[in-house]
Amino acid sequence: MMKKVSLLIVTLLLISCHTAVKKEDLTKLNGYWEIKQVKLSNGEKKDYEVNETVDFFEVKNNAGFRQKVMPQFDGKFTTNGIKENIKIVVDNNDYFIEYSTSYGKWKEEIIEIADSVLVLQNKEKLQYEYKRFTPFSLK
Repeated sequence: MMKKVSLLIVTLLLISCHTAVKKEDLTKLNGYWEIKQVKLSNGEKKDYEVNETVDFFEVKNNAGFRQKVMPQFDGKFTTNGIKENIKIVVDNNDYFIEYSTSYGKWKEEIIEIADSVLVLQNKEKLQYEYKRFTPFSLK
């Protein structure tokens, strides 16, 4: 009985720590995001210290694209020109990004979004934690 009560308390604490995504927060998705950590479904974490690519999101009226870009030392970006079309959808008060390319379709739930943090989760329960990218320049 004590284990059940403890489990219930821990579960409630975890749920209460989850910040609900609000419609007005979705504009924060726009811009450059750098992967910081991936959390596997078993709880194992993989940290990313250095990234060669950054994700650029552009969304207007719940539609837009995501593109992989490579930061350059002069503060600019290069890209391979490939864009993933995205659409923001709501399902039971949860927000999802639906991606589509000529190769396939998939979606990720927006778990958290703030000025400097973005957390997305795919259907395999992999959580991708991003931080806002800060460009560098040798100028």
